[in-house]
Amino acid sequence: MTEKTSTLQDVARIAGVSTATVSRALSYPGMVSESTRDRVAKAVQASGYRINRTARNLRTQRAHSVLVMLPDLGNPFFSTILEGISRSLSNKGYSMLIASTHQVHATGERLVDYLDDARADGMIILDGGLTADTVRSLEKPPHAQRILFACEWIDDMDFPSVRSENRRGTSTAVRHLHSLGHRKIGHVTGPQDNVLTHARREAFEAEVKSLELPLPPEWIIQGDFTLTAGGLAAKTWLALDDRPTAVFCASDLLAFGFISELSRHNIKVPDDVSVMGFDDIGLAEQFIPPLTTMRQDRLRVGETAANMLLNRLEGNKDESDEHMHVVPVSLIVRDSTAAPP
Repeated sequence: MTEKTSTLQDVARIAGVSTATVSRALSYPGMVSESTRDRVAKAVQASGYRINRTARNLRTQRAHSVLVMLPDLGNPFFSTILEGISRSLSNKGYSMLIASTHQVHATGERLVDYLDDARADGMIILDGGLTADTVRSLEKPPHAQRILFACEWIDDMDFPSVRSENRRGTSTAVRHLHSLGHRKIGHVTGPQDNVLTHARREAFEAEVKSLELPLPPEWIIQGDFTLTAGGLAAKTWLALDDRPTAVFCASDLLAFGFISELSRHNIKVPDDVSVMGFDDIGLAEQFIPPLTTMRQDRLRVGETAANMLLNRLEGNKDESDEHMHVVPVSLIVRDSTAAPP
């Protein structure tokens, strides 16, 4: 005997609403209240009703997908952010597409072409190293309301964004090292063309100055958020005649590379030098020594970014007025920092 297929009418009966309300809740969630959306979602699950996404997309002229652009698909930093984005999108019936900005950097290709070719409803960009010229085409209608930056942003461009407290987090990191007794604190930066690099470096220099600590130019070492750059930064530190007793790295991966290279030269952390990072990716707690770092709530960043974009796409005006959302960071103290030798 063939099992009966659930219909829209079945969902409406279970939810206690009209079929028109069910249709609106599934196709245009922003047009119904949150309580109605919840009732319809539970009724869909209870009835076993399967949404024909292809038919819905043809009817609404929407793809019900969001394109997420990453600068490095292999970087573990982004995994939790993607989880947050995916979780919020799926709750609203959207899917997530992922692409790399590597080709954009290499060729100067316009991001608007990626958005149009993917036939996505919107785009979340997690790359603060893009040039203004690359994204300028996104400022014009109808694309302007479909774009949002997460974690990073581009200065002098008015796209909505979700970001962490980079400056306060950096200041907190410097104060932590200072509280341990360090008076010679160095910094390994991110990539030169990245907005986070500038924000964290400026905050680092400002905090060091406020504490009236010395900061020779050679104590600022150029990096690029990678393990390799951390190793190269350690070699630079080793070559200094006057070495900082503590080093704040602009990312956890930088700190891992820095510590690993030091260990090859029998330099112990934190006995010989304290090292801390920024991000608190999963490996930070398991690294040897466990890394002191500034924790970004990356899941919350991803969820907030997706919700802010969806509010814009679905016309929820009361909820889409927020233009910039700043997510707090927190100091996580582990074994890679201690009093100076």
